[in-house]
Amino acid sequence: MALDGKQRGVLRGMLAALALTLIVFALVVAFPPAVLIPLAATAERIAAALRWDILVLACLVLAIGSLARHRFFTPADIDGSGLTQASGTARTLQAILQNTLEQAVIAIAAHLLWAATMPASWQAVVPVAAILFVIGRIAFAAGYGGGAPARAFGFALTFYPTVVMIVACAVALVRQGIAAVG
Repeated sequence: MALDGKQRGVLRGMLAALALTLIVFALVVAFPPAVLIPLAATAERIAAALRWDILVLACLVLAIGSLARHRFFTPADIDGSGLTQASGTARTLQAILQNTLEQAVIAIAAHLLWAATMPASWQAVVPVAAILFVIGRIAFAAGYGGGAPARAFGFALTFYPTVVMIVACAVALVRQGIAAVG
């Protein structure tokens, strides 16, 4: 199956974000910056992950605030999309908000899972993932109006760090389970 221009653009953005994620994570694991590594106890690692997730929550708050501000200053949208035909701007802001909410839920869960599962020396991945989340959300929102290829990198930069973390945690948990049995 041949890909059309939009699909190729999306694929380029997604592969670039995946490559960036893998490179940055590998560097942080191989050369962990001491300033980003919390104490070794699981409780401190989870607390540190939650502190870094203020960046993720800030993205969500900004998305909510952007839509709320638009509705407040736009008479046609002030009653909300449930009571009116939303304008194009309101629909775009709602789509960005919805995607940010979905991404935030799985990112925060992945960050906490990582904090509880992975070695202490690998904990710098959590702040890096939170920073990538912010960069990804900015790129996603900035590119949204340009269509799928323009927003693909931003989407993938928030999605792939989460996926990589979940997969790595799943592998670690399976290994830990095998070691416990054997």
